[in-house]
Order: sequence, then structure tokens, then C-alpha cells
Amino acid sequence: MIRQDYNRIDPKRRSTIDYKKKQFAIPTYKQQDYPHRLNLYEVPPTAEITLEQFEQWAIDRLRILAEIEACSFRNKTPGETAAHVTPLLQQWLPLRSNTSSSAGSQDENLKLERKKDHYSHFILRLAFSSTEDLRRRFARIESALFRLRFQNDDARERQTFVESLQLDWEVVSEEEKKALGADLQNATPGLKRPDVEEGGWFKVDFETVPELVEGRRVFLKAGKAYVPVREQMSMVLAGFNARLDKGLELTARALPRLDEDDRLTPILNHLSKNFATPDSTLSDSDSALPGAPINASSIDPLSQHFPLCMRNLHLTLRKNSHLKHFGRLQYTLFLKGIGLTLEDCLIFWRQAFKLVTDDTFNKEYRYNIRHAYGDVGGDAIRRGRGYSPFSCQKILTEHPPGSGESHGCPYQHFSVENLTTLLQTTGVNDRDVLRGVKEDVEKKRFHIACNRVFEWAHKGDITRVKEDGSWGAAELDTIVHPNTYFKRSYLLKSGAAATVKGEEMNT
Repeated sequence: MIRQDYNRIDPKRRSTIDYKKKQFAIPTYKQQDYPHRLNLYEVPPTAEITLEQFEQWAIDRLRILAEIEACSFRNKTPGETAAHVTPLLQQWLPLRSNTSSSAGSQDENLKLERKKDHYSHFILRLAFSSTEDLRRRFARIESALFRLRFQNDDARERQTFVESLQLDWEVVSEEEKKALGADLQNATPGLKRPDVEEGGWFKVDFETVPELVEGRRVFLKAGKAYVPVREQMSMVLAGFNARLDKGLELTARALPRLDEDDRLTPILNHLSKNFATPDSTLSDSDSALPGAPINASSIDPLSQHFPLCMRNLHLTLRKNSHLKHFGRLQYTLFLKGIGLTLEDCLIFWRQAFKLVTDDTFNKEYRYNIRHAYGDVGGDAIRRGRGYSPFSCQKILTEHPPGSGESHGCPYQHFSVENLTTLLQTTGVNDRDVLRGVKEDVEKKRFHIACNRVFEWAHKGDITRVKEDGSWGAAELDTIVHPNTYFKRSYLLKSGAAATVKGEEMNT
């Protein structure tokens, strides 16, 4: 009698499961607990969030990273960077400690803050893992953000967090401390007695603490760095960087699996593009200047407050009495954003195009101006009141200028020689500023070059509003929209800065 094995599956009948579908077939939900304010981001989040949260949380974190990078490019000191970024963190990415007066360990708002911080990090990790350059920039700025938070954390909570990490630090024994006492004292600035150093000493591989080695703040022997506990931030930061670098590499390998999800890919692509220049939208409150004399006849004197892209369009228009299509569109939307009404805008353009007849102007140009304002066109355009003024990101990435066109960003689209000439024409004659702009342009930091010129032109006014307290860091953050440039310049030069105390200059 032959025994039949019904449990055996015929290999030919075995179903083939696509590895991608198998990978994502059964998502595993894991409840995330956030006992500490700080996070090494070792465990990816797995709970569900909405697409709106996915995008908005990432954008809010991107604002912070962009400001930190901008401070680095402007050579701000760690103290200046902290003073500038801290109020922005409270606005866009707050992260309270367990012992803060407004939070407790069970506070739902506190958990939501930490959840947003956790998710936004991993969302941007997805967005910025595609190239080595993006991964390197992301890791550098995330490291700076972690350092800032570590330094500002509550001392007890920080120590509890460090103890929970179980990092690979070898404790230096009492015998070794006595044997190396003189060497430890000589190699560690400000140290009086190695045997009474509070918290003890640790031995780590010297390449894990390059900052301490470079600053000659540790003793080196046989490939080990002897680090006092007071320098633990450098060791924690080294652990953070090592984990982040490894995580970014793993994420880069997994990115092709996201191609099937047509919901996330466009968002991630948008975020990665905005890492060059953070995107910004403009609301009515951002562009409103109550009482300002903005009309067709005031554009010439107001042009002194324009950013270089709009100043170039204005000068070209006055020189040639004409602009091509994308130049007209970019400039029209900018004028709309500063508060020029449709009626005045039509008057402005008609006077500017003085070489064409009324009939030609009405046939070829009038409709496009009305369409930009939402006065004509489809229902969607009318409901949205026309098109929004272009942000720096849009100007940098869309419709590059061709021969005979004047739109775009001079910092990106001009040669260094032509850019320098344009800057000097508009009054920028400081050699250090021109040299800094050239370096920014060579490194493709176009919005930093623009901010450099703004800060030079308004140096005295910025100092004044800082000293009298009428403006803070939130009102002086990095400019990423031409209309923000105009409004900030106008308010500073007109002495009306106090009128926008607490007002949000960027969105």
C-alpha cells in the first residue's frame, strides 16, 4: 500500500508571489512610545497618517532645516544660529520636554509633537536619499538640529536619554586613570584632576569623535580617545551620525519600491526639489501694506525695494518698453502681490508699452493681465482670484529664460560678469559682498546670495529693529519669495517695522 502525503505541495502548482507585493502585503502596526524628547530615529514609524499630515509635517521640518543651512552658509556662530532657529522651532516643529510647565509625560499634545518630529524625519529621509549629495546635506543639517536640541534639553532628561542608548563606550578604570593622570590632564583643557572628573571617563575609537580630536580636547593612545563625560555630546553626536548615514544608505536601496505608489512619489520629488530653495506661498496678509502708496505711478520709486529678479525686469521694461511673455507674467504677478490693483496694473503696462498702439495692446496684452488677476478665464481661475506670485523656487526651476528673455533669477541665469554688472548698477558696490555672492553662485546657493545682498543693503535697519525688539528671528528668517523681499525692504526703509511685530513674513 502506498502512503499518500496530502501535505506536500507540488512545486509546479506553487503560486508565485511578487516580492514587492509580499513586502507590503501585511503592514505591521507598532505603537510608538516617545519617553524622551530626543530621538536617534532608529525605528521607522509604522502607524497610519493622512496624506495631508505626510506633506505638511515634512514641509514644516524642511523650513527648519533650510534655516539651519542658511545660518551655516552665512557663517553665523552656534549662538547666533540657536537664537535665530529656536523661535522658528517653536513655531514649526515644537518639541517640549517632559518637565516643561506646559507638558507632562501623558500629555497628548506632547506625544503629537514627538510623533510629528519622528515622522517628518523619516519622510524627509525618503525624499533626500536619492543622491549622495542630498544624503550628505540632509545628514549634516539633521546633525546640526540634533546638536541644538541636545544642548537645550533638560539636564536630567538628557542624561536619562543618554543612558537609554546603550552606546559602545568603554569605561576607563580607576587604575588606568591614575596611570594616565598626567597625560589626561595635559590633553584636556580646563581639567584640574582626572581622578575627580564628575561622571568618569570613556574610551572610544578616535575616528568616532573627530570634533574633539580636531580641537585637541582629548588624549589619544593606541587608536583610542579618552573622553571625559562632560564631552559626551560629541560621542552621542557621533552615534547619531553613524546611525543616520547607515539609515540613509538603506533607504536609498529601498527607494525603487516606492515607484508603484503614485501618491507619495510626487510629494517626495517636490520636497527634494525644494531642498535647494524652500518653497513658499503668499497669502493676502503677507503682501498687504496698509496705507502704502502703491499705484501705477509709484512703481518706479518703489522699485528700489525690489529683489534683483524684479529689478532686472523693471529696468529691462524701462529700457526696451517691452517684455516677452514669461517676463510679463512673472512681473505682473509680482506687482499683483505687492498690492497693485488690476486697474492700476493695466495703466502701468499700457504706459510701459508706449511703442505699441492702443489696438495692439488691447488685442495682445490686456487679456493676459486680466487673466493673471483672475478677472477672466475659467471658473477655477476666478474662484482662486487668478495666479499666485511666483516664489523663488518656482522662478529657479520653471521656464528658464531663453535668448532675448529677461525673466528668471539673475543669480542663477546670469554669468558672473553680467551678474556683477547688474548688482553694481543697482548700487551694490561692496567688494566683500560681491565676492560672497560669487561664492554663493558657484555653489548654487542662489537664495543665499539674494539674502546676502538684502542684509548688506538693510544692515543698519536690521540692527535697529533687533535692538528695539520690534522684530525677532521669525520676522527676519531667510527670504524665499520676491514679494517677501519687497515687503520687508519697504517696512525696514520706511521705519514701519514696528507695525508688523509678531507678523509672519513667510508662509
